[in-house]
Amino acid sequence: MTAGSPREDWNRRHASAERIRATAAPSRFLVAEVAGLVPARALDLACGAGRNAVWLAEQGWQVTAVDFSGVALGMARELAAARGVSPEWIEADLADWTPSPRAFDLVCVLYLQLPAPERRAVLARAADAVAPGGTLVVLGHDLLNLTEGWGGPTQANVLYTPADIVAEIGALVVDKALRVKRPVEEGGAVHEAIDALVRAHR
Repeated sequence: MTAGSPREDWNRRHASAERIRATAAPSRFLVAEVAGLVPARALDLACGAGRNAVWLAEQGWQVTAVDFSGVALGMARELAAARGVSPEWIEADLADWTPSPRAFDLVCVLYLQLPAPERRAVLARAADAVAPGGTLVVLGHDLLNLTEGWGGPTQANVLYTPADIVAEIGALVVDKALRVKRPVEEGGAVHEAIDALVRAHR
């Protein structure tokens, strides 16, 4: 791994004090999308510092969580220990890691912002990991956020739309595909970010 690699960049970002303070609360969109689902086997891809994986485990899910940042996974383990849960943590690059097919009742891919060819490959494997009757939730920075939203990546090639995701998840049945707004507080002011949200099932 060379200096300045994406993995090292994310390790530095996760190590920042500001990011550490912002890791505990789960995504409110994920909370809403899994409401009513019976906890079973869950896979959290690009889990970061573990806020969603830990929350899922607290709800009774058997969670496998994957990220390529060792720093983030260290924080995730600390959070899990503090909350009394024990997801399975896997340090791996999603470009090279393949989950077991049809093995998970819930697959989450939140804020994984990759160039389209890499994203398509990861999402294809994520969709393939969804068990019969299982659910896939994809959430991330929408392309429209670049011009009409706030924060997030500034490179258009790692942003996407709900329609992009629908086209990349194979034969899953789409339950919803829409843009959602998310408040972002910065400098004492509250702004709105625009995210793409897709939920589908097998």
